[in-house]
Amino acid sequence: MFFFLSKTIDFLLMPLSISLILLLYALGTKKPKRKKNAVVLSFLILFLISNSYLINKAFVWWEYKPVKIREVSKMYDAGILLTGGLINIPGLSSDPGLGLHADRFLQTYELYKAGKIKKIVITGASGKQFTDIGKGEAQQAANFLIQWGVNPNDIILEQSARNTRENALFTAKILNREFPKGSYLLITSAFHMRRSVGCFEKAGIKTDQFPADFYGNNYDPQIKEYFIPSPEVLGYSQLLFRELVGIVIYKIMGYC
Repeated sequence: MFFFLSKTIDFLLMPLSISLILLLYALGTKKPKRKKNAVVLSFLILFLISNSYLINKAFVWWEYKPVKIREVSKMYDAGILLTGGLINIPGLSSDPGLGLHADRFLQTYELYKAGKIKKIVITGASGKQFTDIGKGEAQQAANFLIQWGVNPNDIILEQSARNTRENALFTAKILNREFPKGSYLLITSAFHMRRSVGCFEKAGIKTDQFPADFYGNNYDPQIKEYFIPSPEVLGYSQLLFRELVGIVIYKIMGYC
């Protein structure tokens, strides 16, 4: 029930959804002033969430700060890698490729090769039709790692978690069984790290963090970025707002 309700609330609270609802309201209302206000507010929301400068600044504010691999000063018993966008699987008969959030997958590999993590725990569920034939995201990620030289015995799969809370709960069972009192490095997208850390702490797992897959950049923007909307940025803004809504819901529920 929580899974369904969280996705529904998530959709309704997205700025793009609100903008579309306002436009529908403008079409339906017969009062000119309300119609005008709804249209103006809708377009204002669209402008704000497609503005490169504003969304970039929002990501810089929200994301965990970058950490260089050489700055990781110890070896961890396990690196915890959250799935979701690591692997692109077009179809059951297609070969996999790297997904939109593959950077955290690649960073995990680099951490392993640099001797910063002993084991890699990959957590996250895929559709049963994929998992049953060995093509789940965690399975495909493991296959790539093995091809690149990672010892198969150093990879542990958790393939039941459907969300961040379950990532933490189910992974905690593995860590407490395999590496009691061990040291753990949490690896996920920088924008998702706050919620992830909170969930793992609630599950009794203290971690250090290695953020990856950054969207915010400290750069000098061009003048056009202040004024010209970007369709690409519109998608990024949805990603950020979905995370903001998600962490609020998780805090209300006591999950992080």
